Amino acid sequence: MNAPESDNTEPERLDFIRQIVADDIASKKNGGKVVTRFPPEPNGYLHIGHAKSICLNFGIAKEVGGTCHLRFDDTNPEKEDTEYVESIMEDVRWLGFDWGDNLFYASDYFDQLYDWAVKLIKDGKAYVCDLSADEVSEYRGGWNKEGKDSPNRDRSVEENLDLFARMKAGEFKDGEKSLRAKIDMNSSNMNLRDPAMYRIRHQHHHRTGDKWCIYPTYDWTHGQSDSLEGITHSICTLEFENHRPLYDWYVEALGIHHPQQIEFARLNVTHTLTSKRKLLALVEGGHVSGWDDPRMPTISGMRRRGYPADALRDFCAHTGVTKFNGMTDLALLELYVRGSLNKTANRAMVIIDPLKVVIENYPEGESEMRQAKNNPEDDEAGIREMPFGRELYIERADFMEDAPKKFFRLTVGKEVRLKNAFFLKCNEVIKDDSGEIVELRCTYDPETSGGKAPDGRKVKGTIHWVSAEHAVDAEVRLYDVLFEQEKAGDVPDGEDLMDTINPKSLEVKQAKVEPSLVKAQAGDSFQFERTGYFCVDAKDSSPGKPVFNRTVTLKSGYKPKPAE
Repeated sequence: MNAPESDNTEPERLDFIRQIVADDIASKKNGGKVVTRFPPEPNGYLHIGHAKSICLNFGIAKEVGGTCHLRFDDTNPEKEDTEYVESIMEDVRWLGFDWGDNLFYASDYFDQLYDWAVKLIKDGKAYVCDLSADEVSEYRGGWNKEGKDSPNRDRSVEENLDLFARMKAGEFKDGEKSLRAKIDMNSSNMNLRDPAMYRIRHQHHHRTGDKWCIYPTYDWTHGQSDSLEGITHSICTLEFENHRPLYDWYVEALGIHHPQQIEFARLNVTHTLTSKRKLLALVEGGHVSGWDDPRMPTISGMRRRGYPADALRDFCAHTGVTKFNGMTDLALLELYVRGSLNKTANRAMVIIDPLKVVIENYPEGESEMRQAKNNPEDDEAGIREMPFGRELYIERADFMEDAPKKFFRLTVGKEVRLKNAFFLKCNEVIKDDSGEIVELRCTYDPETSGGKAPDGRKVKGTIHWVSAEHAVDAEVRLYDVLFEQEKAGDVPDGEDLMDTINPKSLEVKQAKVEPSLVKAQAGDSFQFERTGYFCVDAKDSSPGKPVFNRTVTLKSGYKPKPAE
């Protein structure tokens, strides 16, 4: 019997998290079920690092027929707001994911968490502490310094229960007391040195109102919320790796369902900040127009800038899932953005720095329509008509009076091709009193309508244009990186982060655009011929007056750092 022919196709290798999930399904762990979750704190807008976590958690659940919960870990009322809740839900949906009926809030579990805290007190595993926050920090010691027991560590169960109930009743001031777990003040893991479970905060909560004046800490809440929801795989970034022993201690002390926590390296991108604290400082300091400023690495900012959701998903998938922190080049993200937009964005003629051209042998007062493909990459995108006349605008950079030999755009005495139109020759340069070029006098060859000359002569350069008579004025915003240094969060000694902002991160231009763009709708994306990809700003545009944001240039402005 002949052996079957091999197609030499290797099976796709799974990343380490997907391999764990696959093995658990195969072994019928958790009854073969897979339940993941994305648990943001509603204290800011989501950024590109969150995008990777969203894609990973929702993606894995979708791939294996499981479910993924969206849960807001809303344990800090001082910094949380419904504005953030709504923006987070919008971001998750925009990325292409849906939580269905699985929307949860940690605040839904406040009563249960309180009851469990009472249980730990009764079991002698938690106590009320009178130390201030500074004193707690001092008593905890350091990485190479032993901790010291709180004077209140050996309070009786009865006294702890009484004090905790009085904390809940509002008898004490903010910070006057806290509830701490009784674990090990000399543990090498600082998270196990009697961590806080509850602190007093006389603060209105965006969901529970004024019902509570004590709020559970994130570490006390997170693992128990996972347990209550039946999460099977609690996927988080590496900074929570040292917190895992504490999560394990809590669920084991309570004897409840034990989710498996798995850590992966967070997504770090060059020229990009992912610190909520620093992003908030940018917003509150007025250095950007808001959380959705197109220069911000927030998902809402990237959406407003024109990044397609599929490009962001593909980028996150490409960066992979590892245990090693690294830095991904911004150029790679821009590559995925260009790849997506190249297939979907219609082309358009836009002159950002206009120079007037007068075609002296074109009839005065006349014009004609030229046809152009909307998208050469999409046969179904159709064609559009563009008016052509005696006076045009071209990009100032496309003309040079004293051009070097390898300058293949317009110069005196030589021809260039006008895209989708004719050959054009410059004969005369008009300057103002200061010597600045203000106009070019040219002639065109009407026999070159198809882009070729009947006599076989050739031109090497092609430039774009718009009809001066029909051009529409529009604001164009040229966005660049907010921070020029690769590691945006690194600030030299003696400097402030805000002093390192790129002064050219935004340039506003008054451009001349082809008339078809007047009908562009908010969020529409275009490739401005020979310039870059742009989208209609969803916030500042109005009917008939689009504002265009540059999404990315046609080619990367950032070269990957050479390997060491």
